[in-house]
Amino acid sequence: MKITSFIVTITFAFLMLSCTNASESDLIEQVDPEIVITYTEHIKTVFDSNCIACHSNPPINGAGVPLTTLGEVQSSIENTNLIDRINKQSGEGGFMPLGGSRMPQASIDLIIQWQTEGFAE
Repeated sequence: MKITSFIVTITFAFLMLSCTNASESDLIEQVDPEIVITYTEHIKTVFDSNCIACHSNPPINGAGVPLTTLGEVQSSIENTNLIDRINKQSGEGGFMPLGGSRMPQASIDLIIQWQTEGFAE
């Protein structure tokens, strides 16, 4: 009986210690600040996952511009309010992606870092 109780106690303790409190930021790959953020390696996948459904070439569903190439994305960031639109909260006017879920803040921060660092290819 003591052995069974001991095994149950050890199992319970193991299960409790193996639980984590993961936040969304823990689940999203964090980029080392020493790494140069590039369109090809980091940014293209964010836009492909969140924007291409409407911002294809040609754009559909009322999207104004395509966002399929580095030049298109860079131009849209520099010449429109793209960063502001993806940074809005759902329900605010001009929120992007239209009808979708807000991008994770880590993805938005990555785009802002890419812009700040000069739009590396």
